[in-house]
Amino acid sequence: MDKKTLRQEIRSRKKAHTAVELQQQSERIMQKLAEHQRFQDAQKVMLYASLPDEVQTLSFLETWRHRKTVILPTVVRDDIIPVELAENVEFAEGDFHIPEPQNHPYTGDFDLIVVPGMAFDKAGHRLGRGKGYYDRFLSQHPHVYTIGLCFDFQLLPEVPSEPHDCLINEVISL
Repeated sequence: MDKKTLRQEIRSRKKAHTAVELQQQSERIMQKLAEHQRFQDAQKVMLYASLPDEVQTLSFLETWRHRKTVILPTVVRDDIIPVELAENVEFAEGDFHIPEPQNHPYTGDFDLIVVPGMAFDKAGHRLGRGKGYYDRFLSQHPHVYTIGLCFDFQLLPEVPSEPHDCLINEVISL
């Protein structure tokens, strides 16, 4: 199956679940992340502010922004620009309706990068939304451990990949 067709398939699978079902799965997935040794050891973590059809991270962000340095992606033209989610930073709707923190770019390093995706496989292949933002960003941080988050129906036996696609170290799902 090609990437475009797989994206359509995943969108259909998401629509087959209620918002309550996706929220319940999200809570269990985020609990697994909170208990993960890599997350526990990390002080500087790049997460993401979820869209409605992604594993929900917003309450998780609020909990952990006071305990760790939490960095979130913002989109500027064709690039991800990391921004720290500091104590009093507010969100504004960015490109593609993504909640983005309003702060200066973060220029430090990362202990862990957590990424969303349309689909993942256990070999670490990730299917994004098709714009390549995360592949470009992750290629600039090849030595940082990466964890993908997805619902159970997004974890597949195989995801199509191309040479420029960055592999994810690990996937957390149900």
